[in-house]
Amino acid sequence: MKILQLTPGTGNFHCGGCLRDNALVKALRTMGHAATMIPLYLPAVTDGPAVCDGQPILFGGINVYLQQHLALFRKTPCWMDRWFDVPALLRWASGRAGMTGARQLGELTLSMLHGEEGRQRKELQKLIAWVRAHEKPDVVSLSNALLVGLARKIKTELAVPVVCSLQGEDAFLDTLPQPQSTQAWQILLDRARDVDAFIPCSRYYADVMTRRLNLPANRVHVVHNGIELKGFGPPPPSPQPPAVGYLARMCHAKGLDTLAAAFVILKQRGRIEQLKLQVIGACTAADQPFVNQVKQRLADGRVLQDVTFYPNVSFDRKVELLHTLSVLSVPATYGEAFGLYVLEALAAGVPVVQPNHGAFPELLDRAGGGILCEPDDPQSLADGLESILLRPDRRAFGLQGRAEVLQNFSVDRMAQEVLQVFQQSLYNSSESEDLCNAAELQDRCN
Repeated sequence: MKILQLTPGTGNFHCGGCLRDNALVKALRTMGHAATMIPLYLPAVTDGPAVCDGQPILFGGINVYLQQHLALFRKTPCWMDRWFDVPALLRWASGRAGMTGARQLGELTLSMLHGEEGRQRKELQKLIAWVRAHEKPDVVSLSNALLVGLARKIKTELAVPVVCSLQGEDAFLDTLPQPQSTQAWQILLDRARDVDAFIPCSRYYADVMTRRLNLPANRVHVVHNGIELKGFGPPPPSPQPPAVGYLARMCHAKGLDTLAAAFVILKQRGRIEQLKLQVIGACTAADQPFVNQVKQRLADGRVLQDVTFYPNVSFDRKVELLHTLSVLSVPATYGEAFGLYVLEALAAGVPVVQPNHGAFPELLDRAGGGILCEPDDPQSLADGLESILLRPDRRAFGLQGRAEVLQNFSVDRMAQEVLQVFQQSLYNSSESEDLCNAAELQDRCN
């Protein structure tokens, strides 16, 4: 099967969408399928070899921005546009222009959702031209619902089914300023009709988006995310000194400040000697002021000397650091659609404590190896972390979660289930085309 995966890049930090799509395409290729991943906006950043290396960046972020704000750049020739699509230039721009900040992207988001009617229609034509110049795919896969504006033109011009993953778009759309947030949801509700099938990453998120987009049940297919398990070897004996861990982007939305407050409480209680905190994850220039505030809070609590920050680490370094942890928590402040960091911690044999909302109850019910706490409550989080740290069977508890992840949350399992959705969408599309042809023939006969 020939599959074209369209995935927005970030340019300078890891994100779950890029990691998931990169692993998915690699697994599909291993299964013998011709899967191609094309980065949109900015270069993709992964914690291992990127499957899109050598591919062009379509909808280059600088061109998209210029076309949004200056009418002149909606008419410039392609040879001129290519000067702005150089990966090094896009990486430089992503680190300085706040190109992925939700509150600055309201009008741009609306334009992209409008697709062929938006200000970036020239970029959409370039995408169609690129696909036509290469082998036509059997199916086009969109990484998230913010790309559904592309679906109508792709289906009209290429006559292929379009499938869209759902990976937490509501958090972005709900933080857009008004009236753009409401307008974006209204456009998305209309444009969702152009998509043949949706693949939410959890049952929780399937319910959220089915309700908000009025999606018919037969077009929604839940596929839990999976991770590449190679590299997650058996964990070492319980680490000493004991350590609480965090593995996500270093920002308020992921609850780093809540975890810092819980760590101060744990240190003040003094029941776990020599306790450390290790903060691992993406950190951009835009995140640094928040990280400095967290460090100040830790300093005020007289515990900063027991905390280490590890920004933007490689895959090998990430696994190495996970094996030094006793327990992990990413107390996200919103309803997380999934949380790959939970799988990664459990794959390393590290138990987790997560807030009782979003997909976490569903995930831990299936994977085990963790407990839930009250959301946005440092005291409840501290209680949960302490209960894990004081468990005599803590290592066995983590190993239980690891066994479930190895069995049920591999990227190969995810790829097989996603492929089934692709195949069904292709079958439905072919069947629909046959019915249309039959109806046209009948009309001619009459």
